[in-house]
Amino acid sequence: MTLESNPYIPDIADIHLARARIDDWTRITPVLNDPALDRQLECRLFCKCENLQRTGSFKFRGASNAIRKLREDGIEGNVATHSSGNHCAALALAASLDERKAHVVMPENSVPMKVESVRRNGGVVHFCRPTHEGREEELKKLVEGGNIPVHPYDSADIIAGQGTASIELFQEIPSLDLVITPLGGGGLISGTAIAAETYGIGVFAVEPAGAADTVASLEQGFRVDTWQPDTIADGLRAIVGARNFEVIQKRVTRVFTVSDDDIRRS
Repeated sequence: MTLESNPYIPDIADIHLARARIDDWTRITPVLNDPALDRQLECRLFCKCENLQRTGSFKFRGASNAIRKLREDGIEGNVATHSSGNHCAALALAASLDERKAHVVMPENSVPMKVESVRRNGGVVHFCRPTHEGREEELKKLVEGGNIPVHPYDSADIIAGQGTASIELFQEIPSLDLVITPLGGGGLISGTAIAAETYGIGVFAVEPAGAADTVASLEQGFRVDTWQPDTIADGLRAIVGARNFEVIQKRVTRVFTVSDDDIRRS
């Protein structure tokens, strides 16, 4: 997908602006703690329940900010993106709320429930080969047809929108020592790391061992741009974005990997 001409990385002010911009569309999700889990892990764990966000994930935050920013900048037109499902559903709803249409590219082996979620929220699904190249090729056709590209993670507006979840978390639980987020393309970890730096909180990320392109990129010192993922975590199969990787290099303490067996046990 074509990146923004200026690879700007948002700052904490952009995240606060995003929060104000999307306040009437998004939910403030609950933060839950379980004493039994605390005892098992020998720490206090607080979970930010973004599964209760509209469309079922934090992705609605970034998508809403991207759509609202288009409206703010006076840019009309339908939008296009690619995703395994969560970003697609989020963009479909955000576009619908702004009276636009979202055209979304999804791998032909996408989870049927996620495909239905996109359609239910008003999006038009275009299937592609289940590879990063397949997604990019199909998306290119949609953009050439006049649709505005909205990258699922390598975008300043998306990163700022995803960062609003951590702002809510830090304000509700100000005593946090560190925060851990899943890592796929890097939108959530980027926004979280930018916000956490302001609050003096350490940041760690976790990606599946079968989709450990970010770990490989960190080890080699440059972003790996080809990877064949093999993991049950279908929402974490994306290759980390360019500006996301830059944020991770500078602001994330460490990226861990977990096996699919560990994911199942958890």
